[in-house]
Amino acid sequence: MSLAVAVSATDHVQGDADAKVTLVEYGDYQCPYCGAAYHVVKAVQKHLGRKLRFVFRNFPLNQAHPMAELAAESAEAAAAQGKFWEIHDALYEHQDQLGQPLIEALVERLHLDAKTFEADLESRKFQSRVKHDFMGGVRSGVNGTPGFFINGERYDGSWEEEPLTAALLKAAAA
Repeated sequence: MSLAVAVSATDHVQGDADAKVTLVEYGDYQCPYCGAAYHVVKAVQKHLGRKLRFVFRNFPLNQAHPMAELAAESAEAAAAQGKFWEIHDALYEHQDQLGQPLIEALVERLHLDAKTFEADLESRKFQSRVKHDFMGGVRSGVNGTPGFFINGERYDGSWEEEPLTAALLKAAAA
């Protein structure tokens, strides 16, 4: 399957727009597989450097992961204050502590405006953004996390470091 929603300026992106290869991940902050894939993606980013553009989209699996929606909306609230990647990384690095106390600690640690952040979460300001990501994933055939796409095509191979790196390098050379 192909990516139903093209990468755009509204996405959370690391890397150059003209990179040779784009890796899109649909992820869930509470998913243990996404937690493992987080470290793999970091290693792949380091290995490929400027050849890789990485895009993260929210895909909270609420039935299986009750804290996933809160984490996704928190990441979007932090993004509104210019700190998406900082909270994204911290949520995965402290995934075993995922919950309200961790999020409150991250708001403080990242020097976010706590009142604005809290108001954004209370009003569910970013619920529609998270749902937009989720529905784009559904339309793209994502049915579990992590869901990866390489240059717009679904990647169903192993997301361990070596096979993922090989697939990205092959796509970059194409």
